[in-house]
Amino acid sequence: MHPRTRELLTYLQEQRTVLREAFDEVPPQLRERALARGRWSAANVIEHLAIVETRIAGRLSNAIADARDAGVAAESTADAVLPSLNVRRVLDRTTRVNAPDAVQPTGFTADEAWAALESATGKVRDALHAGDGLALGTLTLPHPVFGPQSLYDWFGFIGAHEARHASQIREIVSELR
Repeated sequence: MHPRTRELLTYLQEQRTVLREAFDEVPPQLRERALARGRWSAANVIEHLAIVETRIAGRLSNAIADARDAGVAAESTADAVLPSLNVRRVLDRTTRVNAPDAVQPTGFTADEAWAALESATGKVRDALHAGDGLALGTLTLPHPVFGPQSLYDWFGFIGAHEARHASQIREIVSELR
């Protein structure tokens, strides 16, 4: 496995651990309770992540398959990729971002949402494995807020997006107390 693939897989797992810890702080009987109209519950947050990650995994898988078919070059460096990714802007919760309708939660239970997120995680990991050893920094896809992003940026985004929403869940927990 290429070191950059390993690095991103580790980062994604670390952020998932952060998210799971935040989610576990919410008492099970309160995971589906929104604090106010127009606000999300912890279960809604997890469902949103599942929807987003499923959609991104599909886009990444298609881009990687197309690039492989087109003969994209092999990765030429084993340097760490995370320091070059701008995840701070994803983590910054001072700017509220309203999710588009396509990625709004639909009302899954907490258990359904977490299962959907686990399924999405498998798809993200499959996409990353499919791109193992390819120069993913040379491939880009547009992001609706951040503009063109390399595929490395997209994998970094997934982890940072989970960390962002882990913070949101912690805010929910503090308001529930």
